[in-house]
Amino acid sequence: MSSWGQLNLLDPGSMIQAEMLLFHDHALMIISGIFTLVSLVGLLILYSNYSTRRVHEAQTLEIFWTVLPALLLITLALPSLRLLYLLDEQPLDSKNTLKSIGHQWFWSYEIPNLGNKTFDSYMTPTTEITSGEYRLLEVDNRVVIPSNVDTSVITTSADVIHAWAVPSLGIKMDSVPGRLNMMNINPLISGVFYGQCSEICGANHAFMPIVVESVPPSVYLSL
Repeated sequence: MSSWGQLNLLDPGSMIQAEMLLFHDHALMIISGIFTLVSLVGLLILYSNYSTRRVHEAQTLEIFWTVLPALLLITLALPSLRLLYLLDEQPLDSKNTLKSIGHQWFWSYEIPNLGNKTFDSYMTPTTEITSGEYRLLEVDNRVVIPSNVDTSVITTSADVIHAWAVPSLGIKMDSVPGRLNMMNINPLISGVFYGQCSEICGANHAFMPIVVESVPPSVYLSL
């Protein structure tokens, strides 16, 4: 969960989110370097006494400002493609399954591994929030999954398009009526992770949060 003094992204709770943060920092360094270079060149030109409107036969300059951006784009494209494939990767030996169904405006869940347990998850009203809980983010029934275990999350919708998203776990899936979308999550640590519907789905779109609680496998099996 983020705090008021936090300027960066949320701390990663899964390996895929850690990879996203690494790519974010990688891209930010390249963008910062380009901005610095262009700013310096602009200032030098602005304060220079030399000027020309015609530069003929400057092949070296043309090659430089064509090849350098191409190399920078490659250094962005390759990690980006790797990350896209990692996001879409589904382990063949997934030990747990969670089905999420979006409604206007709450989530319902099915957990086949726990005897096909089903339950609805509504936002906790502000009047019922206790000390230490987050307003507009707490729910009456949390989703419980095991830590350090692959969980296949399958999502769909019963009415309009929703989106099941938990930023700290690096997951965001559209919940589309009549269609199943699936992603894999594997929490690195035990803890509570918060998310929200990330697709505008109607008047109460902002009031259908997602809370995922990661517990050790031994605790999960005893539920």
